[in-house]
Parts: sequence; structure tokens; C-alpha cells
Amino acid sequence: MAIPTSIKTLLSGDIVEWARIEFKETWDAAASLKSICAFANDLDNWGGGYIVIGVEENNGRPVYPLKGVPIEKLDAYQKSIFAKCKLIRPSYVPIIGIETYHDKTFIVIWCPGGDNRPYSSPKTMEKNNKERIHYIRKASNSVEPSDDEEKDLFNLANRIPFDDRVNHQAELENLNITLIQNYLKEIGSSLYEKSKTDDFTELCSDMNIISKLPEYVKPKNVGLMFFCMEPDKFFPCTQIDIVQFPDGLGGDNIIENTFKGPIHQQLREALQFIKNSIVTKKIIKSADKAESDWVYNYPYAAIEEALANAVYHRGYDIREPIEVRVEKEMIEIVSFPGPDRSVTREGLKRYKVSNRRYRNRRIGDILKELHLTEGRNTGFGKILRALEENGSPKPEFETDENHSYFISRLFVHEAFLEGDNNQKEVEKEPK
Repeated sequence: MAIPTSIKTLLSGDIVEWARIEFKETWDAAASLKSICAFANDLDNWGGGYIVIGVEENNGRPVYPLKGVPIEKLDAYQKSIFAKCKLIRPSYVPIIGIETYHDKTFIVIWCPGGDNRPYSSPKTMEKNNKERIHYIRKASNSVEPSDDEEKDLFNLANRIPFDDRVNHQAELENLNITLIQNYLKEIGSSLYEKSKTDDFTELCSDMNIISKLPEYVKPKNVGLMFFCMEPDKFFPCTQIDIVQFPDGLGGDNIIENTFKGPIHQQLREALQFIKNSIVTKKIIKSADKAESDWVYNYPYAAIEEALANAVYHRGYDIREPIEVRVEKEMIEIVSFPGPDRSVTREGLKRYKVSNRRYRNRRIGDILKELHLTEGRNTGFGKILRALEENGSPKPEFETDENHSYFISRLFVHEAFLEGDNNQKEVEKEPK
């Protein structure tokens, strides 16, 4: 069985956070079973994690040259992994893949967040051990939870994130093989070659986008969001509306554009429209120097990050689209609901946000694989840097006391305000 990403991606740490990857030179049940259990519990909805066997590590990073797993040990390691995972309660079986890279062979254990958490595993591998622990991840370590963390874990037991739930109204036929293959090819997954010949149901199972009961095969919501041509049939208003007010809010001229389809495609198409039709640049001539400077009405990187975050964090069970409102002096990106309760209104004002728990762990994984977002609470920093480099005003981020909505507000560069006399040339961004 193959994993949904590539060994090269895991070794780089560019897409999957280091805290979600463990490197082991050999298979050690005593150490690794704790991590498998912790990834399965997925307390913060990160999306589980990976254990890569055959790689020496130093401070959580792979050591080169890579060692790999000796061919003669592959079978024994796999049998031991399956046997030891039977000790986890309730039943949990990770996905095990054999990967080849630089002429070396590795075992990758993919441990997605489980549907039946909380999970526990033996504290030790000793035969007389009867103590079990609900291990969790803290940074890059698998640890025993505190009393409060264990209560939190039990409170999450029946709260499977919406994107990871089975959709009982959909059928396997609603998943599109072409969309799946295009995605697997783009991210460099070894599943791409298998997708050409393997059974479609097995492929979807390997990707964890369908239910795993052989007698009841149904797509999961995340599969329909990315790999269904019309996800809005199952999630009404799953779209991005771009509304322009060229004459201001009180004017009669309103331009509306709606982007539908798989959520990564609608995000890309909406961003391309913004880049081609909304983002402009201008020459600024200063009296105190001979050179001219280019500035943008809005830096594209800031809009890209703000809109990608809206797609990542919106609630797909809420029948409200993401709305991009383009006014004369600002762009507002509105999504529903608001951020996690760990994000405070005071923190938003100070741009100090550390989101403890992600609403859409599976959506985030796929968007990161496609390089459409980074996660890791880096969004605000990226937006602030892009605005500062362009000389734009600082943004505003808003929610209400009930966290029922979220607004990212970007203000136009002062050079584009009416009455500015420095304009020499205005250009649209190249397509």
C-alpha cells in the first residue's frame, strides 16, 4: 500500500511539518508505538503524522547519506509493525508503504488521525505490563498527556472533523479519477503510477478519501471537496464570490464573478482573476532621487495568503460562500465561521495568533501538498511582510464575540487614492 505523498517530500520537511514526522534508523516497537498512538489521537487536528524507517536523525532532521532498510529486513519489520499495532485500543491500523529513493528502500508508516479516538497503547512492551497511556504529540515528541489534556482528548472523541467524515449522500462514482490523478502527479506521489492500473476503490482507500468498511463504501467529505467536479452539490455555497464596487458601495455599478468546482481549482482560478483584473502597479517618481519605484495597489502575496487561509479555515457545513469585496480603498475577504476559540480578538488586533486547533486538518494537508498554503500559523506573518515591503497600510483582522465570521481587510496603497499626483503609469499584472 502506498502513502499519499512522496518520500522526497517527507525528507525535505517543506510540506509536512517536522513535528509530524519521525525518522527511525530501525523499527523499534517500544518507541514507535507511542508515536503511532499519538498521531492517531491527533489532539490538535494536525492530520496525524509519518514515521520513516531507514533514516538516521539528528535533532529531528534526516542525516545524509541516507541508510535505508536492508531488503532482508523489510518483511520482518512489516510483520512486527502490524503485530504491535494490534496492541493499540481501540483498533487502529496505520498505512504502511515501501518507498524507494536514491536506490535505498524505506518503510513509511502513515498515521492519519483516527475516527475512534482516544487511542491508548501499552506503557512498556514488557509482558506483565497492564498500564495503558493515551499518548499525544507535543511539538515533535510523543508524550503522556496531563490531566487537562486527557480530558480534552476525551471531549474530542466524538468530534470527527467535518472534512474527515463519511458523506452518506454521495457515491464512489462522484469521485473523479482524472482529478485524483492530476493531484497525485502534481505532488509526486508514488500512488500516481498505481492509479493507472489499480482498482479505483483500492486507490481511494489508500488515499483515505472513502470509508474503510468493505460492505459500505462511501466518499469522505474531503474527497468530494477536491476530487468531485461539482462539490457544491454536496456542500451548497462552496464557492468564492468576487464582488467589485468600482463606484463605491453606494454606486449602481457592481461586478460579480463566482468561482466553483474543486476547492483547489476555484482558489487558483479566483487568484488568477485577482492577479489579472484587480492587482495593478504604478510608477512612483520621487523628487529626491533619480530612480522610480514600482508599487502595487495590493501586493498579490498578501491577497493570496489571505484567500488561501479563508479556503483552509472556513466551515464547509455552513451555507455561506467566501466573499471577496473589492472597494475603492480596501479589499475584504469574508468567511464563516470565525477562528478557533484559542484565537482572541485582542490577539487579532496585535497580529499575535497561535491557532491551537485546526478546523480542517485534511483540507490543510492537501492545500499544503499543492503549495497553496503553509499552515503552521505563518499566514499573518506572510501578509504583514508583503504589505510592509510594498509600503501598504497594515491590515485588519476581525471577528465577533461569538466567532461567527472572519474578515481579512487589506487597504489600498496611498499612491492609488484619488488626488495622488505621482502617477506616471499604471499597469495590470501580467497574465
